[in-house]
Amino acid sequence: MGFLLVGLGGGLGAMLRYAVSILPYKGTFPLLTLIVNLLAAVVIGFVTSVASKSNSSEYINLFFKTGVCGGFSTLSALSLEAYTMIQGGNTGLAVFYSLLSLALCIGGVWLGMTIGSLVVKS
Repeated sequence: MGFLLVGLGGGLGAMLRYAVSILPYKGTFPLLTLIVNLLAAVVIGFVTSVASKSNSSEYINLFFKTGVCGGFSTLSALSLEAYTMIQGGNTGLAVFYSLLSLALCIGGVWLGMTIGSLVVKS
């Protein structure tokens, strides 16, 4: 059952990721990947917080955390974009993008966990 839920969640996450990738953004900075990863961080923080304060099923965790968030977020795209920036001579921008992504995603997990703890009181 776990594999099925991870697969279904992952498929949903991947479709959502694709939907974001076809938004009409024409900038050179990989803003859409940054947004996707930030949203996934908030969601995983929220789900983790709610799960720790309630009797939620492990299946819900598998579906959302491993499936949806895993299929939606994209470290591989971030890595490719940073690598491409370095190859193009924009090493400073690549480092900035990588560190910004990491900082925002850690902040996103904190935000999601904070919201989750407000929604479900201990």
